[in-house]
Amino acid sequence: MTSIEKLNKYNIILGSASPRRQEILSGIGINFTIKKIECDETYPENLTGTEIPIYISKKKAEKFILSENDLLITADTIVWLENKVLGKPVNFQDAFNTLKYLSGKYHFVYTGVCIKTNTLEKTFSSETKVKFSEISDEDIKYYIENYKPFDKAGAYGIQEWIGKIAVEEISGSFYNVIGLPIHKLIDELISNF
Repeated sequence: MTSIEKLNKYNIILGSASPRRQEILSGIGINFTIKKIECDETYPENLTGTEIPIYISKKKAEKFILSENDLLITADTIVWLENKVLGKPVNFQDAFNTLKYLSGKYHFVYTGVCIKTNTLEKTFSSETKVKFSEISDEDIKYYIENYKPFDKAGAYGIQEWIGKIAVEEISGSFYNVIGLPIHKLIDELISNF
């Protein structure tokens, strides 16, 4: 029995509506169910960087009532540039402005994860540094029109067309940028649960 298969003793719940997180977790061979939650994702203004997604992932976890054998995983991902959060764009113009702002710059992607049972709660974060090349206005418009990145922090999905043409460098977990730092998650699950 592999170390990952040992986790099947739990009723693992992914508290996320993100199809990307679901796909990443599916890829490691554990059984889990999906429970979507509505959560206000506001946070105290004094939080910065990795503190923000950790706070929100814990806030999401608090919405669940767990049974004895449940193990809950919640996560939140932000894009961080020049001490600002670049959230999910609200419309085309917002997405365009965000991608124009990211063009030619380094930024950070932070994911906070909360793992919770009835008796234990563990949080951690992951950081990935990403460098975008200069992106033309035409390429930005094409991407937004064809990929509609309105459900993505920073208005982009690294696994999509924009990632292939614009990501010049990446330092850290690729899966973290997608929304779930799976290697670190597995380490935390095996070490603590």
